[in-house]
Amino acid sequence: MSRRRQAVTTAETAPEVRPRGGHRAGRTRGLPGARDRYFDVLRAVALVRVVAYHTFGWAWAGLVFPSMGVMFGLAGTLMAKSLERPAPRVVRDRLRRLLPPFWFWGAFVVLAMLVHGWMPGWEIVYWIVPLGDPPGNAWGEQAWEILWYLRTYLWFVLLSPLLLRIFRLAPVPVLVLSLAPVLVLNFLRDTPDNRFGSALWDLATYLFCWLLGFAHREGVLRRLRPAAVVAASLAALAYGGWFAFAHRAEYGTYDLDEIPLAQAFWSAGFVTLLLYFKAARGVDFAWSARFRRLDRTVTIFNGRAVTIYLWHEIALILAVPLIDQFWKVPAFEAWLPLESQWFLFAVGWVLIWLAIVLFGWVEDVAARKRPRLLP
Repeated sequence: MSRRRQAVTTAETAPEVRPRGGHRAGRTRGLPGARDRYFDVLRAVALVRVVAYHTFGWAWAGLVFPSMGVMFGLAGTLMAKSLERPAPRVVRDRLRRLLPPFWFWGAFVVLAMLVHGWMPGWEIVYWIVPLGDPPGNAWGEQAWEILWYLRTYLWFVLLSPLLLRIFRLAPVPVLVLSLAPVLVLNFLRDTPDNRFGSALWDLATYLFCWLLGFAHREGVLRRLRPAAVVAASLAALAYGGWFAFAHRAEYGTYDLDEIPLAQAFWSAGFVTLLLYFKAARGVDFAWSARFRRLDRTVTIFNGRAVTIYLWHEIALILAVPLIDQFWKVPAFEAWLPLESQWFLFAVGWVLIWLAIVLFGWVEDVAARKRPRLLP
């Protein structure tokens, strides 16, 4: 999930560069408000990996590409950039961009759960501002269980003015010590088994990645020695990987999403390498503009990141009964791989694209832009 919540003076709403032929290419380096295609591509890959994980359930997916850590790192970078403006305005703009798409999506989910027997209590207020996990029934769990990301993102946004001040006091020590909370939670004390405990775990797990985004934006990463960065990153990866596999029996899997401490360290090492590579080499993936379809897809993914994240589970849910109908057509039964998870993945993406067209305009309205079918 990636959340670009900048005002009209930032890269997110800068005029687009259009080369000949009307193609909407990625904005290039050196232009005012230029977009960075390196970050855009990482965000798009993260979203694809999230959908793939929720389709196939691959335990190893987080080891190959820890999407959540990457997206929190990118969001932290953008937040540090935004905080060059007054903090209240930044927080307000971020909330304005996040909440309307959430409310629009939530109206469908809440109504569906009410129809299926859900009786909400006072906790329904979390469907207005998700400072805690919004409640729901088991029938809608697959749809609403993804909201932990929005809740964690929202808390990071609210805490960022303070976090950035603390970070600037001693950037490297603060960055290193940001891994301490997850160690404390894992080894020293138990957290409440409630909304507060869940939020605390997620904040602790991804705090390093968020602050790493600060480090990239503030130029801290660029000043570090390559050998030290690589050694520290590999050590974090080694510890995270070891912890996941060493405690596999305890958690029943080595899936990083089920093991917060392993997720924290693996994401820390992985995202550090990605952002340091960017900081040290200045890579921007501008070459992707030469591949028009790829470039256009990356643009759409970044312009509709909230829509894709919110609606992808519903798309996968609806894909199952839709495929069931295909079995009633002899030609489909004979020629289509209806039992394949890959077919489910493909149908899911068709429905995700439909959601982008039908509901993506809400992101434009939230950003105070003219609504469009596609960005």
